[in-house]
This record gives sequence, C-alpha cells and structure tokens, in this order.
Amino acid sequence: MPHSLSGRPAARAAAALASTGFLAASLSCAPAIAQTATSSPAATQTLSPITVRNSGGALDPVEGYTATSALSASKTDTPLIETPQSVTVITADQIRDQGAQGLQDALNYAAGVRSDAYGLDSRSDNFAVRGATPTTYLDGLRTNYQYYTSTTRTEPYTLERIEVLRGPSSMLYGQGSTAGVVNMVSKRPQAETSREVGIQYGSHNRRQIQADLTGALDEDGRWLYRVVALGRKSDTMVDHVRDDRLVFAPSFTWQPSDRTSLTLMALWQDDKSGSTAQFFPWEGTLLDNPNGQIDTRTFIGDPDWDRYDSSRRSIGWAFEHELNDNWTVRQNARWSYNHVDYRSLYGDSFSLPGGWAADPINKRLIGRYAWGSDTTVRMAQADQHLHGKFDTGPLRHDLLIGAEFTHAKHEESTAYEDPATVPLIDAYNPVYPNYTPPAFFGSPTMRQRDMGVYIQDQMSLDNWIFVAGLRRDQSKNRVDGSASHDSKAISKRFGLLYAFPIGVSPYVSYSESFTPELGRDAAGNAFVPLRGKQWEAGLKYESPDRSTLANVSVYTLREENRLIADPNNPLQNTQAGETRNRGVELELKTSVANDLDLIVNYNYLDVDDQLEGQPRHQASAWGKYRFALNDMPGFSVGAGVRWFSSFRDGSGPEVPSLTLVDAMLAYDTKHWRLALNANNLFDKVYVSTCLERGDCWYGARRSVVASATYKF
Repeated sequence: MPHSLSGRPAARAAAALASTGFLAASLSCAPAIAQTATSSPAATQTLSPITVRNSGGALDPVEGYTATSALSASKTDTPLIETPQSVTVITADQIRDQGAQGLQDALNYAAGVRSDAYGLDSRSDNFAVRGATPTTYLDGLRTNYQYYTSTTRTEPYTLERIEVLRGPSSMLYGQGSTAGVVNMVSKRPQAETSREVGIQYGSHNRRQIQADLTGALDEDGRWLYRVVALGRKSDTMVDHVRDDRLVFAPSFTWQPSDRTSLTLMALWQDDKSGSTAQFFPWEGTLLDNPNGQIDTRTFIGDPDWDRYDSSRRSIGWAFEHELNDNWTVRQNARWSYNHVDYRSLYGDSFSLPGGWAADPINKRLIGRYAWGSDTTVRMAQADQHLHGKFDTGPLRHDLLIGAEFTHAKHEESTAYEDPATVPLIDAYNPVYPNYTPPAFFGSPTMRQRDMGVYIQDQMSLDNWIFVAGLRRDQSKNRVDGSASHDSKAISKRFGLLYAFPIGVSPYVSYSESFTPELGRDAAGNAFVPLRGKQWEAGLKYESPDRSTLANVSVYTLREENRLIADPNNPLQNTQAGETRNRGVELELKTSVANDLDLIVNYNYLDVDDQLEGQPRHQASAWGKYRFALNDMPGFSVGAGVRWFSSFRDGSGPEVPSLTLVDAMLAYDTKHWRLALNANNLFDKVYVSTCLERGDCWYGARRSVVASATYKF
C-alpha cells in the first residue's frame, strides 16, 4: 500500500507522473479513491484483555471480520465511528470463511444488499443496494459504464476487502447510481513476508489452484512485491455452461523515502463461460405447468454458439507524497481494456408475458431469441487530490480538493434474431437442432468523457463532526456520426455527527446523485439524467476494544427519471417519474472472547411500486466459532442463515419467502488450512426473481467446495 513517505526522489516521481499524457485533460481519466496511510484514531481508551484482531489502516489486512475504518465514504482513511453515512466493510477473512466464489457471494451478509437480485448469473455480478443497482469500483476507479455485455466478473481471491457505501455518492464519485458505491480493494504489497498456495475441488467438477505471494525485495523494505495468481476449470449448475478462469495480478511498491510511495498494479484475466440465465417463463418455474417445473440444469441455447468469454487487462498506480506534516498529494490512475464475446439463445418469455407463446396448449416448446455482442471497452482514468489537515482556531479541518477525469471508448458488433426464425426447443427434454446463427454487424463507436472537480471538508469541534462537500461534473457521450449528449450537474453532501466518548455516535446526513441515461424510449425521446436525493439518520457504536461495531440507520431516498421496463414494449425502457424508497437497516459485527465472530443484519425496504421488485424484509446472521479437539487448537465451524420475505415485481407473480443456510468447517495450523464450505447447504431449489416482463431467474443450487492451503 502507499505509505506516507518523503524526499527529493518523490518530487522527481511526481514530476514524471505529471508529465505523462495520462494526466492531460485530452486523455480524460476517471473517479478514484485516494488512499491515506494514517487514520484518525479514536479517543484513547483502556483496552480490555481481548486481543484486538484488526489493523488501523483502511488498506491494511484485517484479521477477522471487524474493520474499523474505510476509504469509500470520504476518500480518506476515516474511522467508521466518525463517518455520518452507512458503510459496510467485508474483509478478506470473511470472504475466505464464507467461501465466496464471486462478488455476489461476498455480499451475502452485507446490510442493505440484495446479493442475488437476478439469481445465479454467470455473465456478471448482479446485486441491489437499497432497491437499486450500485456503481462498482475497483481501487476507487470505476470498473465500467456498461452492463453485462462488456464486463468481467471480479475474482474475490484478488481482493483485500470490499466496501459498500450506501446511498447517493455523486459528490465524491461523480455520475453514479442512487444506490451508492461498491468499492473493491485489491491486495497490495506488504512489508512482512507472506506466501501461500492452495487448491480447491468442489461441486460441478470445480478444480482450482491459486497462489498469493508478498514481501520485501530489499533489506531496507523500500521495494515490495505481491503476486496473486489463480487458475480454474469448472462447470456450473446449468448444462453446457462452464466457469473457467485464469488470473495473474502482480503489484510493486516503491518507497524512496519516508514521505513518498508509488504502487504499480496490473491485472491479466481471461474467463471462458456462458449464460446460466435462460430467461424461463413464470409457468414452469414459479407457476404451475402441466409438465412440472423446468429443471434448474436445463440449457436451451446452442452448445456450439452460446458463450460468455471475456478478457480483462489493466495497469495503473497509486501515488502519494507528503508535502509537509499537514499536506499530502495523491493520485490514482488506471488504463484498462475489457473484451467480451457474448452469444446466447434465450427463452421467449415476453411475447406472452410469463407464458408459452409458441406452445400455449402443451407448454413444452419454447421460442428463443438470438443475441450476440462482441464488445471492447477501453478506459483511461485518474483521480488526484490535495489533502490537508489544519486548524482555524478551535475548528479542526480535514480538507480534500480534487479533480477526476475519465475517457472511455466502447466498440461493439451485435447480432440479433427473433423467435420467428429461431427453431423451437423442448424445454423439458432439450435436443439441440441444427442452427445457423445470425451475422454480426458493427455499431458506431461510443465515446465517454467525464470531468469532475470537488471539495470536501470534514470539520470537528470538540466531539462534533460536520462534513460538507460540493462537486461539479461535466459528462459528454458521443456516438460516432451523431451529435454528442452533454450532461452537467452539481452534487452536494452534508453530514453531522456527535462522537460521545463512550463510543456512541448519532448522525444525520444528506447526499445527492446523478446518472446520465443513454438511449431513447420507444417514441424516440432521449432519456434525461436520473437524479437522486437521500436523507439518512443513524446511530453507530464501537466498543472500547474495537471488537464490536453496530449501526442502525433510517433513510428516505427520492429519485427522478429511473429507467424501467416499458409495459407496452417489454424489451425497451421508459422513464418513471418521481419514485421513493424508505428503509431501515441494522448491522452488528462483533468478536466475543476471541472464540466467536458474529455478523447480524436486518433490512426493511419500502419500495415504490414503479421500481423493480425487492423484498420488503431481509435478515441474515453468520457466526464462526473457534475451538480445540483433544487439546489440538485450530478448529473452527461456521454457519449462516439468510432470509427474504415474499415480494412481487409489478403485476408479476409473487415470489415466496425464502430461507437459505450456509456452512463452513476448517482446521488451521501454522502452515496449513483445510476447509470445507457449503453454500445453500440444503440444496433449496428456488426462484430468486420473476420480472413483470415475463421471465424468472433461478437461484444458485448447493455448492460444496473443499480446499487446502499451504503457507510458507
């Protein structure tokens, strides 16, 4: 991670960075979270005998589940107890213990998150926060502007933590969802040598090998390295859909002095997969069909044509230089390339919403759409800011002044064929007929340029903390051969918190968001930007030994112009008027006597009927207990329960309430970790969502994975 270091070499490094074309406005670059290595410690208190299994920095590895600081809510290393907004941190230990195979799995026990919003979807990580889809970042920089046709799923083994910032966040990040931000933090070089290699074998013939190596390259610790690598061959719960992956993620940190740090990070990832989402109709998944329920393994595509193959490449850096004891300059930058070859024959559940338009009597033969997309997205991004800490009389300031730039280029060729010309298939006994796929045709190149400038001040007076921020964004989207689509916005954020010495902090906050919406409705009218406004109030608690964190929050979120399915044109979108979400969230993370770790969440969501269906109630609990057998320490057992209330999407059928159980058993020694993880332990067959437009999505069936890791 970038440490706070200094000296003349730093000036040369900063000059070299500034001289690159990357910083030129003509190469516009994008949102980033700057990292700070020193946190603002809470008031000094006497610790209990419990061992604190947590580190202070928001980029440092955390032992256990309870991280006490985060970057996402302020772009500075700020204690959660001093942050007037809801933030959840999922640590690497939690990701490992819960056996997360993707980002969706890693968010199963995060407050305010619907982690399987579209069931098991091998194309992308789909989840909802406070009833909407959040904007996803990696190391503070946006991962993409587009949806599944141009994204690659992130490998959780490469992550140090995941931070979920709930609620509109445009003051810090520019254009983005009203749901907030999910920021993934990559593993970074560490000064202390740590090496591990591991293997996995599990359900669906999952075979995986992985390695994570880090340490110093020289005696002075000025050069650090880390290499994370992974290879996997696997099938999925759907026939003819695989989940193969190769990942190589090297990083290097150079610390020429005590005030300067430069970390270079690269990623090379190739995925070979398909679509586990078959878009089955209501009748045969959730509703009765005379032939029974469609098997979750059923694949109705074409084994020779269907695929979702992606290649991801990126290289970037995190730079930090302390100008003096009070002022620090930072920059995050990344160039990324993402290519997706997506082809699918999927079910026609739309011509007769939820039914069988091609076979209305027997309800066995289903029509299919053909869709193909060959997409390449290149992005150049940078976020740079000046961070100062100073006093004006009794008022203490933590000031951030920054600018962000992004330039994205989207190239795509598409293919399409409607059910009138695609052969029917028997969804209950699929035999794959000969199929001649449609030809691909190029689409005009899309170019996205964003620029934002922002200022934020975290002010404190005695125990009072007041956060105020203002940002101006300008976004320009242009499709070659047509006029550009320009959007401008000013976003505000305010927060007030009182930090009682006993570790209790009540707070209230206000935040805004804006999202340019590309495209047109069925009538040809251009979409206008989505705007969001949120009021939130809450109460936070941190125990004296920092082993317990709790947060209770209530919020009201209003939105204008969200894209929803057009009821008269189900494959097109229209824009809703003003919609409203209200909710309550409770979250507890605690460690009891070093033997028991607990995570408990409850969410209540009152969603406007115009928005896509979400459960009103969610609750989850996860616990891990460490114990010894015959005086042999190192054993641990974990179990979790996830519950969702029933719900419906508009006039669609009601999705029943659901309870899922996960479990873990592990044995740890100095050099070895042996573990067995089971998600959806009792193999519950369930439908996660049925949309008003006519299609349903199956949730993930039971997955059992055995793993062995050797540390040296």
